[in-house]
Amino acid sequence: MERELITISRDRRSVEIEESKIKSYNKENRTNRSFRVYDGEYAGIQFYQGEIDEDKGYKQAQDNLILKRDYKFTLETGSRHRDKTEREYSDKEFMEIAREAVSYLKTNYPDFIFSGNIKAAKTTTAMQNTLGLDLSNTDNILDIDIAYKHKDSKDITDGWFSIGQRDFDLKKFTDMADNYLKGYREKAELPEELIIQEQYYGYLSKLTESLEAENLSLGTSLLSNKVGQKVFDSRFTLTHDVSDKETWNTPFFDGEGVTQESDRREYIKNGVIISGYADKRTAQKYSVPHTGSAGINMTDTPYNGYVNFRIERSDKTVKELLGGRLTVVPILAAGGGFNEKGEFVTPVQKAMLCDGERFLGRLPEFAIKGNMLDIFGKNFIGVGSDDPVFNDKQILMRMEYSR
Repeated sequence: MERELITISRDRRSVEIEESKIKSYNKENRTNRSFRVYDGEYAGIQFYQGEIDEDKGYKQAQDNLILKRDYKFTLETGSRHRDKTEREYSDKEFMEIAREAVSYLKTNYPDFIFSGNIKAAKTTTAMQNTLGLDLSNTDNILDIDIAYKHKDSKDITDGWFSIGQRDFDLKKFTDMADNYLKGYREKAELPEELIIQEQYYGYLSKLTESLEAENLSLGTSLLSNKVGQKVFDSRFTLTHDVSDKETWNTPFFDGEGVTQESDRREYIKNGVIISGYADKRTAQKYSVPHTGSAGINMTDTPYNGYVNFRIERSDKTVKELLGGRLTVVPILAAGGGFNEKGEFVTPVQKAMLCDGERFLGRLPEFAIKGNMLDIFGKNFIGVGSDDPVFNDKQILMRMEYSR
């Protein structure tokens, strides 16, 4: 009978900001463990929070075999340990960064009211089993998330910005704050051509659903019967990417201990769909390629859904891709999303006009619409090689709008 242990531990500190003041400080250290035993047919699983004797944990897991959680797959082997920590933050250092950030906002922008949080979290995810698997991934990130409201505004909030870094540089935070807050003070009008500039993660939701191997196999995906076909723009390549550069607090292995060569796997290449994603169970059930896409489930067997999708960057900067055109950057957009047909519609409550790097002024409310096939197809402009505005990668795409 084989045994396996999944451990997720997090050391987290956070500061809450309210009415432009530090309101509270919290610190927590939490460890979660999932003890698992396998008899070749079923998995017995016991989840614990905090410290627990391993023999007791495995005994409880073995007793839980009576629940008959089906799992007939061979466990993984191999050893690798990745630590992406660039800087450790003492309590004193963390609070100094928090105070300096809040002080900068209050001193330079007294016409705004700020709220939000500042947090630093070191997270380690580890997986070991009796066949020799020994994997661990550690990361340490400091994030500042700020919501702002102008004192003359009647709205609850006028926008927000966020920055996360491993080795926190306060200058990058203050530059971001300057861009957002100075930009808000000016007014602008919507350009005739609407080019959206934004972090692309939210726009991948329908595509992620459509590439799920079960949905593809059952014919419920918008991309069913399109594997091997060119569906999107030739410049559009989509990968599962858990490499050092592109990953934040995300392990390089999936919930079954599977790793990818070079920590990457392509699903769409130059617009052509290569395959859907599948864990071992989905791959066996539908006779499709197994892609190492099992999500970690601490209380049950793995589920299909571990994909950290990234759109391949262009070799051009955002400004170079624009060629002198202006963009619109949504700041607050709530109340919409994709429907079952892949149509995307959302009202944009707050947005900025941008030259690709700097905000030129705030825009009136409007609504945007598009379609998943067009967003990554004929209306796809690219993902810049640089990280302006968000300190992160961002997409450029054409969309329609109504005032």
